[in-house]
Amino acid sequence: MYYLSTRGRDKGKQASEAIAVGLAADGGLYVPESIPALQQGWSTELTAMPYRERAAYVVGIFLSEFSKTELQQYTTAAYTSRNSKSNSSSSSNSYNSSSKNNNDNNSNSGGNRSSAFNSAFDDPAIAPLHKLDNGTFYLELWHGPTCAFKDMALQLHPHLLTASLKKNGDTRDVCILVATSGDTGKAALEGFRDIPGIKIMVFYPRDGVSDVQKLQMTSQEGSNVNVVAVNGNFDHAQTGVKEVFADSALAAELNSQGIMFSSANSINWGRLVPQIAYYVSSYCDLLSSGEIKQGEKINFCVPTGNFGNIMAAYYAEKIGLPIGKLICASNRNDVLTQFINTGVYDRVRPFYATASPSMDILVSSNLERLLFQLSGRDGTAVEGYMDALKGEGRYEISGALRDELGRLFAGGMCSEEDTMQTIAAIHNKHGYLIDTHTAVAAKVLEDYREKTGDNTRTVIVSTASPFKFPESVLKALGHPAEGDGNQLTSNLAAITGLNIPTPLSGLDGKTARFNECVDPEDMKSSIINFLKRM
Repeated sequence: MYYLSTRGRDKGKQASEAIAVGLAADGGLYVPESIPALQQGWSTELTAMPYRERAAYVVGIFLSEFSKTELQQYTTAAYTSRNSKSNSSSSSNSYNSSSKNNNDNNSNSGGNRSSAFNSAFDDPAIAPLHKLDNGTFYLELWHGPTCAFKDMALQLHPHLLTASLKKNGDTRDVCILVATSGDTGKAALEGFRDIPGIKIMVFYPRDGVSDVQKLQMTSQEGSNVNVVAVNGNFDHAQTGVKEVFADSALAAELNSQGIMFSSANSINWGRLVPQIAYYVSSYCDLLSSGEIKQGEKINFCVPTGNFGNIMAAYYAEKIGLPIGKLICASNRNDVLTQFINTGVYDRVRPFYATASPSMDILVSSNLERLLFQLSGRDGTAVEGYMDALKGEGRYEISGALRDELGRLFAGGMCSEEDTMQTIAAIHNKHGYLIDTHTAVAAKVLEDYREKTGDNTRTVIVSTASPFKFPESVLKALGHPAEGDGNQLTSNLAAITGLNIPTPLSGLDGKTARFNECVDPEDMKSSIINFLKRM
């Protein structure tokens, strides 16, 4: 299978080439030249498998350049469990109908290391499904080494990237550049730390992440890592990274020194494709538990800012997963919901710092992939939209495209007040604790059902442990939120009776290694200085 750019000019790339460089030469994002399909009988076959084998299967239909054996080796190494001695195919499925979060804290905080990659999940199911009621389920994607859904991709992506470089015979060192709204940064740092031949540099908005997220990143261990704050929001950091990727003179200079850039954001196909697997896996778990029948459609409600998470769900539907609606959940920065509801994408609007900071984004990179599909894979049209967004701050799609968008997607927004009330309501009624981002999705689903009467069984994608945002969760539960991040997580554990996830309990006593802060226009210089030091 070959890959091409969403802007149409960069074509005929092998998967390994697309994964290695991350961003296409014409500025677009790589997508498969054609969408593959799940094989007949896939649900029966995959339902009997543990998560790591399901992931290898799903990723494999997109990455035909990689053998089944290779992918199974990578997923076995990526999705290991701290509290399971065996990772064999006899592992049980992930369905969980208990009324409490499964934050097992029985094992050491260091996790496992395999072939220089860092990997450990605190649930042997890797991505367990929690039943809230007869129609609502939570797909818990936060059991990995950084307690956020980005681990589901960024534990596998390093394996795909290093293998891609070898397939291409590329012996250059790689500098991974990451812009993060909170979770991608730590997950990428952890996934790539101390891998020979790879350096990684993460930029985050100075005041746009939680204290726990900030400490996770700035205290990161590893000899090949660097973390820099940016004076601005996530969009400033993301734009700065994209501008560096587009700097051909800098790329040529670094190439002469044996260095290339790559990305660990979801603009990189190697980051996005592993995310498709957990949608397929959750469907299999509903089948195995008897909650649905073969071929029955389900909905997914996804909290998203950069559109990568829900874009992976879109690809899952395109390959044959029975999906009725993809419900896009926005916080106060509701640019995506407005686009779905009106066909107008307009970033010229106030930016709000919210209690769900990983969604505080006004320029959603992965939407470009959806535009490519909706427009009949018209790269010229997509480039026109992107030029308009850059120049005018907005674009509008046609009525026909908007109708096609509405066939699969619905959108909704959740206010700050409703976010807090939803956390409290679900905990009080069900004894189940969720974070601020997941709460946005829960409220948007509630509103969607009330508006449409659609009571299709729905999986809410739960993107982070509530212990990553202890200040907001404590306030939502009506308790004081005073002290530093470690004290807040301890207080939340004491109040709820839940264990602090192992990776977060390991933050106690850690101090920041990285304190650099730059303006967006100085990001390039910061990268050059980092490479000179390495």
